[in-house]
Order: sequence, then structure tokens, then C-alpha cells
Amino acid sequence: MDRSRPETLGVGRSIAVLTSGGDAQGMNAAVRAVVRVGIYTGAKVYFIHEGYQGLVDGGNNIREATWESVSMMLQLGGTVIGSARCKDFRSREGRTTAALNLVKRGITNLCVIGGDGSLTGANDFRVEWSGLLSDLQKQGKITAEEAAGSAHLNIVGMVGSIDNDFCGTDMTIGTDSALHRIIEVVDAITTTAQSHQRTFVLEVMGRHCGYLALVTGLACGADWVFIPESPPPTNWEDIICQRLNASRLRGSRLNVIIVAEGAVTVEGKAITSNYIKDLITDRLGFDTRVTILGHVQRGGTPSAFDRILGSRMGVEAVMALLEATPDTPACVVSLSGNQAVRLPLMELVQMTKDVTKAMVEKRFGDAIKLRGRSFENNWDTYRLLSHHDLPSTKTNFTLAVMCVGAPAAGMNAAIRSAIRVGLTQGHKMLVVHDGFEGLIEGGIEEYNWGQVTGWTGLGGTLLGTKRMLPGNNWPAIVANISKFKINGLLIIGGFEAFIGALQMLDGRSKFEELCIPLMVIPATVSNNVPGSDFSIGADTALNAITSTCDRIKQSAAGTKRRVFVIETMGGYCGYLATMAGLAAGADAAYIYEEPFSIHDLQVNVEHLTAKMKTTVKRGLILRNEKANGHYSTDFIYNLYSEEGKGVFDCRMNVLGHMQQGGCPTPFDRNFGTKLGAKAVMWFSTALKEAYRHGRVFANTPDSACVLGMRKRSVLVQPILQLRDQIDMEHRLPLDQWWLHLRSILKVLAKYKVTEDISERASLEHVRGRLKQPGAKTGET
Repeated sequence: MDRSRPETLGVGRSIAVLTSGGDAQGMNAAVRAVVRVGIYTGAKVYFIHEGYQGLVDGGNNIREATWESVSMMLQLGGTVIGSARCKDFRSREGRTTAALNLVKRGITNLCVIGGDGSLTGANDFRVEWSGLLSDLQKQGKITAEEAAGSAHLNIVGMVGSIDNDFCGTDMTIGTDSALHRIIEVVDAITTTAQSHQRTFVLEVMGRHCGYLALVTGLACGADWVFIPESPPPTNWEDIICQRLNASRLRGSRLNVIIVAEGAVTVEGKAITSNYIKDLITDRLGFDTRVTILGHVQRGGTPSAFDRILGSRMGVEAVMALLEATPDTPACVVSLSGNQAVRLPLMELVQMTKDVTKAMVEKRFGDAIKLRGRSFENNWDTYRLLSHHDLPSTKTNFTLAVMCVGAPAAGMNAAIRSAIRVGLTQGHKMLVVHDGFEGLIEGGIEEYNWGQVTGWTGLGGTLLGTKRMLPGNNWPAIVANISKFKINGLLIIGGFEAFIGALQMLDGRSKFEELCIPLMVIPATVSNNVPGSDFSIGADTALNAITSTCDRIKQSAAGTKRRVFVIETMGGYCGYLATMAGLAAGADAAYIYEEPFSIHDLQVNVEHLTAKMKTTVKRGLILRNEKANGHYSTDFIYNLYSEEGKGVFDCRMNVLGHMQQGGCPTPFDRNFGTKLGAKAVMWFSTALKEAYRHGRVFANTPDSACVLGMRKRSVLVQPILQLRDQIDMEHRLPLDQWWLHLRSILKVLAKYKVTEDISERASLEHVRGRLKQPGAKTGET
């Protein structure tokens, strides 16, 4: 296959795409990507409406797709091509009819978006294919030439399921959006629960998988989570009542309990939300209410993550189909961390069945491990925060937590997690107000468990933060480190946090008091901290931009053709502009990392003008705030306005600080919670190793680190090692993983590119992947 000419890869080929089973937000993004990339490669692409039922019924249910037919569908929930349960496809007769409908249209490549049942059906169809063609030929319904031309059926699947119940994949399409719907409800309920000192029991979907319940529990700081994979101990009724009562005695005004609909006891008896309510009411007398969320979790607009996931997977699905040979097994494309992967379909199906078998056989530890690293890490973090009593004996160690730089949504979740895990480890936990300024002026106080209650859902940082760096204030800093007996310092923030930590390292040669373990947790909307592919706060900012773009485009409904030029934050880093471009369906995204000239701008204007002369009525141009010193947002707006006269008019919006505000998304809450917990566990080990002769002394390179996500794992990396991997002038990491996604953005906007649009994912075997060390953070 000639990857250097992607526009010719599909010439003479036909691809069909269908959605099956339960709908999930983000399916439309996947369909859109399959259609546009398929057409870009020269292939014919067909919609199959109403899932397998449409495949069997044929006729107008199988229609050729055009580029314009998938316009304005990126932001829509559900699936616009429909989905239906199909009994006919379960019979050989129905599958024979389906095969006939494909052969007559020359379709030999099928992309299926659905759950494990839908994907298993697709694999069975592929296995039977040659036999079905033989039957059709014997019946005289197809010729020998038609049979020869359709000798092999290639199958690629994308998992669309809000439950995230398909093993081997970190995230399925729709899961993040479902979490958004759940957290919106939880946040609303929390306010009324606090007002009346109520306990709320929330039931979420998850008949066989507790992912939604587990991550919701982490994201809202729930008191208890019930999931099918790990039933509570036999005396759970006594334990939960003791914990809820202790929480109220510590001053909490509310309690939240999350129940997956499939939660059971060790004996297999269902644990219902109403049973829990009656238990709490009868034993404790608490005012307790039940909320069952139901199908609201499936509805609404897809999140930015699901749009990007669907788009990336749609691209990879087309490439996997075009690269397939008769010997290639049916595969599923998905993400592991932030890496695209192709996994054998039936291995994943078998693993999913193994989870169910493990639960039936009461091997609950195995069930959690089979769910994958992501699920297991979430479960471990939840247990660390919710099922540990404070130790009676304390360590001699004191940890301090502070924020540096601009605020970012999710910082409070990281602070809460760090404080509480530190207390469970027996450490004394301090907070530093207003960053390095507080460390200089003594704005330091001890925090207890109850002081961080309810912090996970709050935006910004309640500790305060400043961009100020240590500078020449070492005497004051050293004095306060000694005064408060600080043995370790956790810094949560963006590029300033990284630079501040570097300065602390440089100060070690002059002041022994600075020879303590240091750790930086990246938290910035700009996502420009070296050592991590993601930063806390970037997902919230990305969703704010995406939803604003949706509203801005919708504002032009019913008017003449209009193009919007929108400026995003990010400093010199183009992450937000690029990813928002993918999520919102931008026609162009201008960033510093990809230099552009007046000629490039002219090409973009002409390209958009040509598109707007068709049925396309909206255009979206994004520009990172520091993309170019000369070609400003005003300049680009004026250029498009002038050149588009008579075809479209233009509007400009500078989004500004609204990108830093708002409640954190489920991803940022969960990410912050896990990083905060992991950071303190690292400190617990580092402090023991650095404790000598009655004091802590740490001056080795690995005693000052960044905790971040790289590819598929959460890694601890020495700060000094990362210093050589940054462009200090522009505050950028030299290696930015997301830059290769820009070719996908361009192709989806109908540009011809010379770059390879595939993420070069190779087929991996699941069992081998699950043995890899580390933790995933590509999930919510």
C-alpha cells in the first residue's frame, strides 16, 4: 500500500458503514469520518440505515454517501443513520439476503459501530461469507464473476457503548458523554442535598459493567460505590451506616451513594437503590432520596472527547479496511492511552465473556483485572480514598500542597485527593495559599479530611494561585520550610510550576532545606507542560470551546452563508485550537507550531469559498492566540470578510477567559483525583528512601519529578531530564503527540494532504497488552 498517496488507496473499493445496538453519543462523528476519509481515498462509501435490519432489507436503506451528506452532524447525539435490533440477521437466510445486498453493490468492506453483540454478528457474517456466496451462486442470484469480485469480506469494528463494557479498549464511543450527563445531574443534586442535609442514592446504567458508577464516584467524591465486578463484604450494611454516620459527625451536610444497575451481593442478590434508601432511613434516620437516571445518560450532545475519539477511530477504521488481506482477522480500532490500536475482535469478545464468567464464579479480583488497567486503577484509587480509615499512628513526615500559575479546572480534585491520601498514609498535610507568594510570606496551614469535602466539582483552585516564581526570595522560602517542617512539596500547575520546580532544584546547591522531594502535577488549559501528554484543565477548556463553537454556528441558522473566526487560548501551544478544530469540525486551525504564510491563507480562503458555493452554509476558522505575530485574528477576519464578499459574510469571536472557568469535566476530575493520589504514594516511598539520621535529605535527580501521562502510561519523570526537552522561549515541549492529528483535521475539511493520515496502528494481541505495566489516562 502506497501511504504517500492516500487519495488513491481506495480507488475501485466500496465501504459501507452501519450503527447497531444501543445508540451512543459520538457515533455520528465516527460515521462522518468513515464517509469523508473513504471518499478522500477514492472509495465509494455507503450508509446502511437502521443497522443490520437495513442490511437485510436493502433497497433505499443502503445509499451512497456524499461529502455534504455528513455536514453538520458532528454535534448531534445518537446516530443519524439509525439503529435497530434485527432478528432476521440472526438466521442464515437473513444473512444470505444481506450478503446479496452487498454483492450487488460491490461492497466488500464493512465498518460496524456497536457493542459486543453487533460486532460478534459482524464476525460471524465474515466467517460465513464464502458459504453465503456459494449459496447465492447456486440459487442463481449472483454470477460467478460477481462472486469472484466479492470473494472476501473485510470487517472493522468500533465500539459504541456508553457502559464501556467491551474489554481490551480503554474507552468506548459514548462513555465520556454519558459521564457528562451523569455529572451534570450529580452537581445539581449536590446543591439541594447540602441545603437539606440529605443523602442521595443515584442509580446509573451498567447492568454488567460498573465503569460509569466507578468513575462517577471518583468524579463526585461519593461516599460509596456499588458495582457488579466487586460486591461489598457480607456486613456491608453495617459498614456503610458507620461511614455515613462518621461523615455527618465530621460536619458533612450530604452523602452521595452511586449504584450501578447491575450491583449485587456476594451471594448474587441484587442491591437496589431503594433497598439502600430504606436501609439508611431505617437505621440512621437520614432524609434519603433516590434518583434513577435512566436513558438521559444516552442523550444529549457528544463531548469533545467522544467527537475526537469517533473521528480518529473512523479514520483508522478506513485505513484498516483498505490495508486488510484475506488473512487479516476482523479487528476493533480503539484508543489505549492516547494511542490508536487495532485489536483482534474475537479476542476482545472472549475477554468480555471471561469477565462475566469470573463474576458468576465469584472470582471478583479476576473480573476487575480482566476489565483492564484503566478500570483496575480507577478501582484502586476509589478504595484508597473511600475505604481507608485514618491510621492511629502517624509518620514524622509533613507534605505541603500548592498551586502555581493560572487556574485550571480540576486542580481542586487533585488537591482533595492528595490531602486525603496523605492523611490515610499518616502524614501531616499542609496547604500553601497563593503559590510561591504564600511560601514566601508564610501563607501555610494544616488541612484535615473534612476541609476538602465537596472540592472535586469546583472550578479553579480554592488555595489561590499566582504566577510568581521563587526568584531571589530563598531566605524567606527556606525559613518557612524549616518553620513548618515541610519534608515534601507537591506543586500543581502549568509551565510556571515546572519553572518554579527547576529553580527550587537550582537552589539546592545553596540551601540544604531545599533538598526535599518535589513533584509537579501538570494543570493548565494550554497543555504545554513537558513530561505529560495531557494536563488537568485542558479537557474542560476544550469542551468549553467546542460547546461555544456549536452555539456560535447555531446562531447563524436560517441566515445566509456565514464563516466564524474564533480565537482560542493556549499561549504558543496549539493544542486547544487543533483539538477543538477536530471536535467542532473546523475548516482550518492556525497554530504557532505549523507556520503559515499569506499564500497559505489565500489557499484556505479560496478553498472555503469553493465549499460555501455548494450546499455547505457554515464555516469555522480557529486561531491560537499566538499563532503568528503579524497575521492576527483581526487580520484573518478582515481577509476572509473581504475575499468572501458575495459568497459569505464573516463574524469574529475571542473566547477569552471563559476557557479557564466553569466546573471541571468528568475527565479532569478523575484525572486530577488519580494524579493527586499517585503523587502522594510516590512521596511516601521517596520520603522513606530519603530519611537518614533523623531528617529528610533528597538531592538526587529522581527526587524532583513530573507526574504525567505519556502514551499509554502514567510516568514519573525527573525534572532535570525534561529540561532539555523544551523550547523555553515559547514555553513548549519539543515533542507534542497531537501534531500528527492535524492531517486528519485537514482531510476532514476536504484538503488534500501529503502526510500519512493513518496513525500506523498495528494489530496487537490483547493478552500481551494487558500485561504491560503502568496506568492509562486516555480514559475519563
